[in-house]
Amino acid sequence: MPTDKDFKRLVRARMARTGEAYTTARAHLLDNQLRKATPPAKQPALDYAKLAGMSDITIKAKTGCTWERWLWALDRVGAHQWSHREIAAYVREKYDVPSWWTQTVTVGYERIKGLRAIGQRRGGEYQASKSKTFGVPVGRLYRAFRDARTRRRWLDTVGLTVRSAVPGKSMRVTWPDGTSVELYFAAKGAAKSQVAVQHRKLPDKPSAERMKGYWADRLGSLHQMLNG
Repeated sequence: MPTDKDFKRLVRARMARTGEAYTTARAHLLDNQLRKATPPAKQPALDYAKLAGMSDITIKAKTGCTWERWLWALDRVGAHQWSHREIAAYVREKYDVPSWWTQTVTVGYERIKGLRAIGQRRGGEYQASKSKTFGVPVGRLYRAFRDARTRRRWLDTVGLTVRSAVPGKSMRVTWPDGTSVELYFAAKGAAKSQVAVQHRKLPDKPSAERMKGYWADRLGSLHQMLNG
């Protein structure tokens, strides 16, 4: 910083050059000096793992790349302008990523780029996902969903419609409010199985969070019934 005498000299020089009053010239010079003395605030780095919904350790172990590396690779080809299907196809074909992890990379990238929020699909709708493992054969778990009488013992919802079903594999259901539920069943051994619930076409994030809690509670009740 210049001395007070030097500063006044700079003020008068500016007054002569610009025709400004002393106060105005002084204010401009002070502002310029403060800008030079105070470095711009450093922008915090984005937490890609938090935005994507999965840790760097996991995504690197399964795909060979961290989120930062995936972001670089996909930004380089302008993937943020592509559809979900186009991004997934590129990741699978270009980098030979297995189908499950292709979807993980694609969804994570879309979340980082702000194309969708966690729980949101590219079209704007939201979904709630929940899965649970049970100590029963997959056939018994499937029947707990398919058989209306058994279903009423643990699922406190009436008026749903089963649109389609593949025994022991999957079901598609229309919920009473018109939203859609997809159920996927998998055997984990002779006496162990898992169901994955995807409740789709929800209107907003609060609805998705509410239904995620609902399915956690209902699957808990089903677990008590089957394993009690």
